[in-house]
Amino acid sequence: MRLGLFGGSFDPVHYGHLLLAECCREQCGLDEVWFLPAATPPHKQTHALSPANQRIEMLELATGGHPSFRVSRMEIDRGGVSYTVDTLAALAAEDPARQLFFLLGADSLEDLPTWREPARICELAVPVVVGRPGVPPVDFGVLADFVPEARLTDFRRYRVEMPQTGLSSSDIRRRVADGLSIRYRTPRAVETYIQTHGLYREPS
Repeated sequence: MRLGLFGGSFDPVHYGHLLLAECCREQCGLDEVWFLPAATPPHKQTHALSPANQRIEMLELATGGHPSFRVSRMEIDRGGVSYTVDTLAALAAEDPARQLFFLLGADSLEDLPTWREPARICELAVPVVVGRPGVPPVDFGVLADFVPEARLTDFRRYRVEMPQTGLSSSDIRRRVADGLSIRYRTPRAVETYIQTHGLYREPS
């Protein structure tokens, strides 16, 4: 099984997230993509997130009906700071036959050497790096200090292109707080959920 893993806070999920996952699924031949909402993202430890169950419910509304998308509670149930290396190690131990891919943007690739145990991350899974058309090729050389050249060559096969959307969760939260429309930025079911539960009405 070729399993794609997409981590993040998803507060809230939007069409940019969904398009990224679908482009990776299609271009890399992934059997499934799992959305992994973080309990506490390492880079947002001082940022107040919406309750985990609400972020999960919004993800389930957004991905429902797609046969290859799943929402995993793994990082939420583990609690604490959600480190990619811990999630990958647990999934690899659970089913060693899986081939793991983790999805990230080109900007996140630049930061990957600063993550916890980056060499171990790159042993456990293939980074699928998402770029935009017309942008210079992703530089996998940032991994050269801890990834053998042969594996880097393999990684370079998994550069994905997707249209630029300009969407962000922070902008959606801001628009809700300002009383502005979020129509067509997130699925209608998620938009309705946000309205029904009164999310993001206070400035973030």
